[in-house]
Amino acid sequence: MFAVIVKVTIKPEHKKEFIDAMFDDARGSVKNEANCFLFNIVQDQDDPNLLHLYEVYKDEATFEEHTKTPHFVLWVETTKNWLAKPLDISTGTHLFPSDDCWKKQR
Repeated sequence: MFAVIVKVTIKPEHKKEFIDAMFDDARGSVKNEANCFLFNIVQDQDDPNLLHLYEVYKDEATFEEHTKTPHFVLWVETTKNWLAKPLDISTGTHLFPSDDCWKKQR
């Protein structure tokens, strides 16, 4: 499995609309992408304008497909001026749990 971890810093004046758009992208990913197993959005404990995204895909190619989906493209276009900083993106191979343990998020 391929993991994507993203730190998203939002301009405070756009927080609500950004989170609404983020939810739409997350729902689209889980609902419409067979190989997106998990898409979590976590609001930082100390900074309410900082979100942590944790996404799990079957493999890197599946994640690349995700970046071309209509819901992702819409999210990028809609939110690009609402970011306080560039996205901080890390990726890696998921080690635990093993690939055969994963079930699709609902």
